[in-house]
Amino acid sequence: MAAVQVGARTTATPWAALDHAAMGLPATTDVPSPRALDALVHTAAGVSYLKWFEYQLAAAMHAELVEPFEDEDRRELDAFTRCAATIATTMSITPFAARTLLTDAVALRDRLPLVARCLRDGIVTPHHIRTIVSRTELIEGQCYAALVDADIARALRKPGSWSPARMETMVDTMVHRRDPDAVRARREAAKRNRAFTVETGRDGMATTTDTRPAEDTALAAAAVHRLAAQVCPKDTRSKAARASDAHYALLTQTEFGCDCDRPITDCRYKNVDVGTFAATAPRIVIHLVTDTTTLTGPVPAPDSDRVCRSPQHLPRPSTEPTPAAQPVAAEPGAAEPDAAEPDAAESDAADRSGTANQADAAADPTSTESPAVDESSEGLHGCEEPLGLDNVDGVGFLAGIGIISGAHVRDLAADPRTVIRPLGDGTDTPLPATQPSNPYRPSAALNAYVRARDQFCTWPGCNKPAWEADLDHITEYDHHDPTRGGTTSAGGLGAKCRFHHLLKTFGDFVDDQYPDPTDPSRLIRTITIPGGRTVLGPAFTGHDVHPGLDMIVFGDPPETRPSRPGLTERTRPAPRTEQKHARRRQERNRNRLRNAMKLHPPDDTPPPF
Repeated sequence: MAAVQVGARTTATPWAALDHAAMGLPATTDVPSPRALDALVHTAAGVSYLKWFEYQLAAAMHAELVEPFEDEDRRELDAFTRCAATIATTMSITPFAARTLLTDAVALRDRLPLVARCLRDGIVTPHHIRTIVSRTELIEGQCYAALVDADIARALRKPGSWSPARMETMVDTMVHRRDPDAVRARREAAKRNRAFTVETGRDGMATTTDTRPAEDTALAAAAVHRLAAQVCPKDTRSKAARASDAHYALLTQTEFGCDCDRPITDCRYKNVDVGTFAATAPRIVIHLVTDTTTLTGPVPAPDSDRVCRSPQHLPRPSTEPTPAAQPVAAEPGAAEPDAAEPDAAESDAADRSGTANQADAAADPTSTESPAVDESSEGLHGCEEPLGLDNVDGVGFLAGIGIISGAHVRDLAADPRTVIRPLGDGTDTPLPATQPSNPYRPSAALNAYVRARDQFCTWPGCNKPAWEADLDHITEYDHHDPTRGGTTSAGGLGAKCRFHHLLKTFGDFVDDQYPDPTDPSRLIRTITIPGGRTVLGPAFTGHDVHPGLDMIVFGDPPETRPSRPGLTERTRPAPRTEQKHARRRQERNRNRLRNAMKLHPPDDTPPPF
């Protein structure tokens, strides 16, 4: 009798013994930093492929051990539980982790096959998959599930980087556009189920949870963080601890104070009266960006989207295509939701143009063919529940929260405290780009536009909302001679959080931003790290949520004359800052030339001389 050691490794060849060159990896990790970065990027793609393969194996186990029994298995320890336990025991992970692995594997196989291919190809990283799967759960079994899968896969394959917040925004946008009725019903149910709960923890601590509409939560958070900021630099608490103390002070109307060790005569923040502070502080405003068509309600879906994608259903009678909706942007207020944004042209019809047929019908996520259905086939029947995609609705972007449904937007618009401010006037008249008295400062319209366009800090991977970030001149503004520096314009400004703004200004990182040669209304953003490697900026921005932003134009900044103090002779070379700015301008130009060569490589025809 042979004994088998439980937990023994069954892999024929250990990973460390595999040929690194065959896997595209360096033979040793002792390599220069540029090569180390290249290997890191390649390794990340490999991790994505291995995770895809893991999902494929888990889905195969589900197909063999669970699917034949799931419709009639009523045991407490049903087939799914037993399969997950088998995986958990073998891999020494928790049952919850094994159930999550199985759930995600089945979702990628059945609901999101095109997204799964993006993971296989290294387009998306494994830590984003959980976000995509969890935020698309409610489209399971719906006729438009394949449309959402294709929309997400198409967005993932666009060049650029993703932060967790941008990934959530993109996925929510795709789901809300295809699911207006279900989103509306779920929101009404969620509003009825709002709750306040207390959970007792260890060490005499407890946790409170207050579930409320997103705009209420944004207002409360803004009030808490504003009070928490009333401390001196010597306060010893973390930001989270200060926010907790400020929240309690607001609830109980007690004093909030700095905990530095200085006497009260030296620190004016020792005792902050919450009532007085709230009465004298400016009102809190939250910003919502939306389209004008979203304010009026859902519109009929395009003809290409009115066909049920389920293979069990016949296509419904075709209808005439519906003209594209006219989008607009808005910014709602807080203590009073305050709306603002632009009128624009073609709506998100471009985003809804052709999509894949069925969940696994097309390898190309941009396929536009409709599924072929044999009307004489037995067992096929007309689509009844659900009825396909009759209407599409716009969405809103709530700063600090993310995507909200069109129904939610209209609820906020109906609030008497909301102020709706269209950013554009619906014409081709350019809007002012700068303040009349100061060409360095952007106008209110340009300020709102840049934040609505960028949504978050534009540094790769950053989640900081643009409404809480700085507006940075990509090419440094030359206060001595504005004609030589960056301009205060839509293409010359970008949102950066304070940390990345300082990193760009005082570090050796060089950022750039310029029109996309294939679509001048969109911008290409890059960050060049100290080693010389160039990283693309965000792949998904406000343009993708509200295409009407493309139609907003701004006038040229006013001409300015260099302010030179008389005919004084320079006694030393150019200041260090000026030299750094000139070097960065040269590096940006070199990067643009390299990118242009990649996009439009020269032919082999010899020059005419």
